[in-house]
Amino acid sequence: MTTPPRGRPIGLGGKPLGAESPLLGGAIEETARHAPDPEPSTGAYDPSADGLATSPPSSLEADGAQVPVERLRELLAEAEPGRDLDDWGRSERLMTLTDPLLNFYYRYWFRVEAEGVENVPADGGALLVCNHSGALPPDAPMIMQAIRNEHPAPRPLYMLGEHWFKGYPGVSMLAAKLGVVPAHPANAQRLLGDEGRLAIVFPEGMKGSGKVLWQRYRLRRFGRGGFVRTALRAKVPIVPIALVGGEEAMPIFAHLRSLQRMTGLIYAPLNHAFPHFGLAAALMYMPAKFKIRFLEPLDLPALPDDTLDDSAAVQGIAEEIRARIQSALDEMLAARGSVWLG
Repeated sequence: MTTPPRGRPIGLGGKPLGAESPLLGGAIEETARHAPDPEPSTGAYDPSADGLATSPPSSLEADGAQVPVERLRELLAEAEPGRDLDDWGRSERLMTLTDPLLNFYYRYWFRVEAEGVENVPADGGALLVCNHSGALPPDAPMIMQAIRNEHPAPRPLYMLGEHWFKGYPGVSMLAAKLGVVPAHPANAQRLLGDEGRLAIVFPEGMKGSGKVLWQRYRLRRFGRGGFVRTALRAKVPIVPIALVGGEEAMPIFAHLRSLQRMTGLIYAPLNHAFPHFGLAAALMYMPAKFKIRFLEPLDLPALPDDTLDDSAAVQGIAEEIRARIQSALDEMLAARGSVWLG
């Protein structure tokens, strides 16, 4: 069987590939194979003729100088009270739907007594700081209802929460609709400083809500003073709050470590309702008498600007707030005659 003769190699453009090919050193044809160059414009550029040409808002124009940060706030959208869902995901419709249930707990189950609620500013940003208590803490909803029901100028209350709820399906969406905002410095600055809203934080964190019954009302360490830096940066006051009753409403007798590892929960408490009633335990609070005391606010905006960079001063302010809340708790517990009757 004979092999057929091979044809001459073909290069780009269909021409034979030989010594005259440009790829092998041959001459390059002068034929143009690209679009012609645009003709130069003779007239001057007219911005008004350009449909994409825009100018910055007149309120932000500066004569070669840097625009102050305060004037950049004009770019933020104004609050719209009529909206059902705000920029943080808080749903006023859901809050209205849950209001009867929260009011039942507030007025008839926990029989909340609020004292000093007028210490919460009627306008402008403010950071509320409270002790944390209970397996599923009811403190934030009851403080929210106290402001909603007792304050002369009721305002929405947001909670700067940890990121643990992001890992549970549906919980993150529900938490956002109830006003929980991830505790990030940028979120706190916008919420408190730029928009002038109310926010509450629990510096004890999960260490506070995970205390067993015999450790109740003994405040844990308030971290490294991050909440103080947040208030200093946003230039808002801090309102300390002492709350009694939460530890007995959802007590923790012990921790079920094996169940915690199997389920992936942040903690698995053993109490009167969990684990035998499962998720229904979230509504099975004990009818402890609640007392909420709003203490005198700390005017942090009056402090020098360099306080923010002074770690010792920040930690000192955090310890002062912790001491004031602990002192108020001790006073309220000494005056309490009964866990259930107050």
